[in-house]
Amino acid sequence: MSEPLSDSALDQLFRTARTYNGYLDKPVSEAQLHAIWDLMKFGPTSANCLPARLVWCTSDDAKQRLAALALPDNAKKILAAPATVIIGMDLEFYENLPELFPHADARSWFAGNDELAKATAFRNSSLQGAYFILAARALGLDTGPMSGFSNDAVDAAFFADQPKVKSNFISTLGYGDPASIFERSPRPDFARFNRVA
Repeated sequence: MSEPLSDSALDQLFRTARTYNGYLDKPVSEAQLHAIWDLMKFGPTSANCLPARLVWCTSDDAKQRLAALALPDNAKKILAAPATVIIGMDLEFYENLPELFPHADARSWFAGNDELAKATAFRNSSLQGAYFILAARALGLDTGPMSGFSNDAVDAAFFADQPKVKSNFISTLGYGDPASIFERSPRPDFARFNRVA
């Protein structure tokens, strides 16, 4: 049975963590990218389907190519960040289920059902994107998740060799610059958006 995390850990993951628009001039290593994956891969997904496919844009070339496919304000963030990750989703994730979920014939649940496969890939890659954010925060890094880019263009530029992989969202990554954020937006109390049935 797990014990509750300390207040400082909860602050780092949620309460004082922020979405950053800019970063300090401090690099992010490839070892840190591996460390993020090695945490986020343990987050739960349906039948352990793990549909997310990540492209870590760290080179100037990759960042320039991605920035050219984003809205101007987002392009500036991509170019200034040490790294930006593309969270993609494999629409044929189920081909890996015999290995990833050997307890049942889970592949048969999705093969031939494109609508279910697409919904499952989107839902679970979004979950994995959230695990990415929490893993990065847990390791002392900051993120800036965003839409505001051409999914079709990103798919053509970064997933051309994987036609069944489609982009979901992107996120900058680095050591957040406190000067790049504004006052936290409201977070309502439980009663406003919740009910217990």
